[in-house]
Amino acid sequence: MICEMCGKDVPSTRTVFIEGTSLSVCPNCAKFGDENRNARGGVAAGPSSAILQQRLERRERRMNPKNLYDDGRDRIQLIIGYGDAIKEAREAKGMDLEKFAASISEKKGTLAKIEAEDLTPDDKIIKKIEKALGIKLTEVVQGGGAVGGTRNNNTMTLANFIKKE
Repeated sequence: MICEMCGKDVPSTRTVFIEGTSLSVCPNCAKFGDENRNARGGVAAGPSSAILQQRLERRERRMNPKNLYDDGRDRIQLIIGYGDAIKEAREAKGMDLEKFAASISEKKGTLAKIEAEDLTPDDKIIKKIEKALGIKLTEVVQGGGAVGGTRNNNTMTLANFIKKE
């Protein structure tokens, strides 16, 4: 007889259920399936409902998409229009870009890019700017923290990372 799973020619096969299908397999392949016998000693029509339920639950957990960026905690994020906020606060203090850059030990070009929102400042620069100008550039955002406009259910896509011009 030939095993329907591995294809080996074996002296005897056993009927087991593998992934809901009844197969005649060799003793080595039988460990991958379930042998359900009815009261008369014959093979039952399929796996029990409890086994099917367990498999469906495992499949459901496996198929559920996970948001890797959402751990349920609130996130701190830059405010919208941070470049204008920095520029207005700097001009209100009467400083030009060069003077302001020297006061916080940063390059003038870096600050110009930040004010134009072409560059997102890191946490260290944000703290320097907030302290020097007496403004708040960050806000607390509930959960998620997905970048840019998302299409459905706050899932991240490549479109979130591509700068469109």
